[in-house]
Amino acid sequence: MTQGTVSRIAIPVGDPNGIGPEIALKTVAAYAGRDDVALTLFGPANVLRDTADMLGLGEALAVASVEPSAPVLQDGFRPGEINAQAGAAAVDAATRAIEATQRGRFDAVVAAPHHETAIAQAGIVFSGYPSLVARVCGQPEDSVFLLLIGGGLRIVHVTLHESVQHALGRLSPELVADAARAGVRTLARLGIDTPRIALMGINPHAGEGGLFGTEDGAITEPAAAQLRAEGFDLTGPAGGDMLLASRAHDLYVAIFHDQGHIPIKLLSPQRASAISIGADVLLSSVGHGSAMDIAGKGVASARAMIETVAMLGHVTAPATTKGKAP
Repeated sequence: MTQGTVSRIAIPVGDPNGIGPEIALKTVAAYAGRDDVALTLFGPANVLRDTADMLGLGEALAVASVEPSAPVLQDGFRPGEINAQAGAAAVDAATRAIEATQRGRFDAVVAAPHHETAIAQAGIVFSGYPSLVARVCGQPEDSVFLLLIGGGLRIVHVTLHESVQHALGRLSPELVADAARAGVRTLARLGIDTPRIALMGINPHAGEGGLFGTEDGAITEPAAAQLRAEGFDLTGPAGGDMLLASRAHDLYVAIFHDQGHIPIKLLSPQRASAISIGADVLLSSVGHGSAMDIAGKGVASARAMIETVAMLGHVTAPATTKGKAP
């Protein structure tokens, strides 16, 4: 961020019945009084008001910029409960924030966690924020990928919320290369211009020369050759265990959901950032769920969201958070 400018961040509050409204308000309180970050909340006004009252953060809400989403939740607002109204509200808030960012009103979106079952109950086809960003931005869904950042690792996923069988059916050298390219472009926006890339294999040991399967020879090896021809500094394809153990790379390319999620969640279970990359709009959610078991209790930590705002806003995160359980 250029000195003297303000980073404008849109914050959709996720599932209203989860911890999203709570951590969004705690994040606003943490950045209160700062002149380098401007935060705008997207979510049902009654949910934000009631949550602010519960947390004793009415003052933070009063000075925050709020763009209520529609419809306002009434019967559907029950913290800890999974229901269709809350699922629809989460998608509505995120959609409005993405649209506003695409129009240039904001620099990035930091989204609170959604609940996929609640969204499914609302009859909405949804497989995560990357697919939503793609649809709102008018791009193919397979052009937007998930980049997880946490525990000193940055891992971009070629496939995400789908069965392994389905993922294998649509893998191609170009899809793998596109994920790596999207990761490189995003790292440049985060200040890393020439990253060292590690490409994980599809099979153990990346197939061990065909001993453990031929998929790597047909997919990841041609992708690696293409990326090297384009000038990228790339290792692999190789076994993900070996690559991660080396900790020698700036960007790791995982083929499947669990290849990338397990190491991040192990090293940074509550403080990871999940960035949807490949579209004009940069959206990051937090690397944890909606925590229905503690929703409405005022004990959720907002640290992951606070640090994600700092990362996308190119600013320093507050050392402490106002309110309970930062």
